[in-house]
Amino acid sequence: MCRNIRPLNNFEPPATDDEVTAAALQFVRKVSGATKPSAANQAIFDQAVHDIAHVVRHLIDDLVTTAPPKDREVEAAKARERAALRYAQ
Repeated sequence: MCRNIRPLNNFEPPATDDEVTAAALQFVRKVSGATKPSAANQAIFDQAVHDIAHVVRHLIDDLVTTAPPKDREVEAAKARERAALRYAQ
């Protein structure tokens, strides 16, 4: 359920708002235990996603690191390689 929650800090180019929102949505789904909230809970579900995305955006923007930015393509290739090894067994 949490496949979209990935490290978002220190990438070049920086994490987009869509990536931050996708991570927030997955987090709220995990915590609430619901992939799709009922009509009665939809508004609070959406508000939680919005609030968490807002806080995460501030966190990412304010974190300080001395490490060089990671390349998205290189990191994606590493992830594909790990997945190939994991699922080959």
